[in-house]
Amino acid sequence: MTVTYVLDGARIATLEDFWSVIGEAVNGPEGYFGRNLDGFADCLSGGFGTPDDRDFVVEWRDHQLSREHLGHAETARQLEIRLTRCHPDNRPHVRADLAEARDGRGPTVFDWLTEIFEQRAPGVLRLR
Repeated sequence: MTVTYVLDGARIATLEDFWSVIGEAVNGPEGYFGRNLDGFADCLSGGFGTPDDRDFVVEWRDHQLSREHLGHAETARQLEIRLTRCHPDNRPHVRADLAEARDGRGPTVFDWLTEIFEQRAPGVLRLR
């Protein structure tokens, strides 16, 4: 039997909101399903936090609202944070991505998340 985990897109305005909403949906209140992109990818591919029932789908309701909130402004905010934490060798690349996001170009946080879903768990994500 396939288990469906529902994400309420109306509750997702930042990447930090996404971590809370998906963690709660999959693993209950205060649940964990990643707190960064790598952790999220690990959870989708069998790491800590992965549901015991491997036959699952994630239904992201009101995803259009989330797509809007997780657009270029949120992407720029996340890249600003990344810039303060990344290895010095990575800073030129992060700065270039940040400039693109500030110009309203390039992949967004929403794109990052949906790409990870498709790379690590193809077919699991249902956008509603």
